[in-house]
Amino acid sequence: MIGLISATAAGAAARDRLAAAWPDRTRVYDGPVGDAVRRAFAECEQLVCFLATGAVVRLIAPLLGGKASDPGVVCVDEGGRFAVSLVGGHGGGANELAREVGELLGTEPVVTTATDAVGVPGLDTLGLPVEGAVAAVSRALLDGEPVALHNESRWPLPPLPVAGQGAYGIRVTDRLVEPLSEREVVLRPPTLVVGVGASKGAPVEEVLELIEGSLREAGLSSKSIAHLATVDAKAQEPGIVAAAERLGVPLVTHSAEELAAIAVPNPSDAPLAAVGTPSVAEAAALVHGGELLVPKRKSAAQPAMATCAVVRRPVRGRLAVVGLGPGARDLLTPRAKAELQRASVLVGLDQYVDQIRDLLRPGTRVLESGLGAEEERARTAVAEAAKGQAVALIGSGDAGVYAMASPALAEASDDIDVIGVPGVTAALAAAAILGAPLGHDHVSISLSDLHTPWEVIERRVRAAAEADIVVTFYNPRSRGRDWQLPKALAILAEHREPATPVGVVRNASRPDESARLTTLAALDPATVDMMTVVTVGNTATRDIAGRMVTPRGYRWQEGAE
Repeated sequence: MIGLISATAAGAAARDRLAAAWPDRTRVYDGPVGDAVRRAFAECEQLVCFLATGAVVRLIAPLLGGKASDPGVVCVDEGGRFAVSLVGGHGGGANELAREVGELLGTEPVVTTATDAVGVPGLDTLGLPVEGAVAAVSRALLDGEPVALHNESRWPLPPLPVAGQGAYGIRVTDRLVEPLSEREVVLRPPTLVVGVGASKGAPVEEVLELIEGSLREAGLSSKSIAHLATVDAKAQEPGIVAAAERLGVPLVTHSAEELAAIAVPNPSDAPLAAVGTPSVAEAAALVHGGELLVPKRKSAAQPAMATCAVVRRPVRGRLAVVGLGPGARDLLTPRAKAELQRASVLVGLDQYVDQIRDLLRPGTRVLESGLGAEEERARTAVAEAAKGQAVALIGSGDAGVYAMASPALAEASDDIDVIGVPGVTAALAAAAILGAPLGHDHVSISLSDLHTPWEVIERRVRAAAEADIVVTFYNPRSRGRDWQLPKALAILAEHREPATPVGVVRNASRPDESARLTTLAALDPATVDMMTVVTVGNTATRDIAGRMVTPRGYRWQEGAE
């Protein structure tokens, strides 16, 4: 919960805007400001104070306990100009909250955390449990001192400015080890799956003691548990459910049929009779493959009411296929920005890389190539992800529309995680400039025959023409392909009036953007190039006050007759 505190009418107005926008996330604290801050500090995970930073510092100073427990505090000034991350930048989420408040209220987020300021990921923001000398190693990264990375688990990490050797170190491991010195940090990746079986009524203490003892004896850290796994019939077993809650991990269940199909070293007749599978603990842990580190073990109680097994799951690389939008920076989505900064390897067309190079974190490895190498880029991105890297493969518009998602997914097997990040397409960007040409059914057709035979393209254009669908043409005309657009327009002209509106937009959203509205008869194909999107209306599309509008239904058309 986010506590909201204000002292003046201007502050209350901004406070109420946040409360209205985030009704389920916020709570307004009224009354004397000092009392309000103290109550919110004790009850909330974060605070937004519409007060001067000096006043907030004095109010919260006696309340501060430690960075691991203090809430994140953001201050918004009286003029609504700045949202200052004051306390708990990483641990309390104040840095991100300042950015969110800034987006909502139009204020400038002020983040002074050193790692954020220079674009280096904070070691406590990687989403992994962290132990050891976080401050010392972070300072070494900021100072440019050599920091060695020992990624025993091959876990995909964001870019870190690390070296092969150094006086400081980062170790990524699921083994039960302590930092070797005051200059080392240990990160715990979620690589372990613990399969659990239990008799009805098994106490949570017995389940937990078995899990923690098994991990300890195997030299494994409980902080690297990804999830507990069991059979569907035990999904509501109190001891298992409570064990997952206390460990702070999800409980994943599988059907008895699925588990029965898993080959295990220690099958048993007892679970087969009880729940329909000869193995629960081992099979549940092995469902998605991996290395069986701890075979089935029984709890020490007499009679034993719980079993467990531990598997180190295969580490999967991460491939984010990111749409950059049509070109304008403000049309690049926040999710796309986050994926660009999460990736340690970026793959893309050189001109697209140039658009977002300033957003990349220091240490990002950039693999760029020129036009016409789409399949090569896709293979490169998949190969890097298969090595366990966090990869971003970029394309313009939406990566799934005439872009990189299709060739990448055609290459990718099921041993990597693929994340699609949508972007604003050229068709949508052009439509917004033209007015509302896509108000009814519409289709996008690429006129490039480099990947599709012209006979297929022509058949699709003809089908769209006969079906009276609005058509947006991508790749309409190049120096070597100058006859396809006239041919496509001629096909449409067989079914539409010469006065049918046609929108022509070049470099939508970019500084040299241009747009014009013409007609099917008047369009000169020679004025169109590969940077242009051509949208041809249907029989209902109209030019209204210089804007291209397609009604949502056909009643408008009927009324005009």
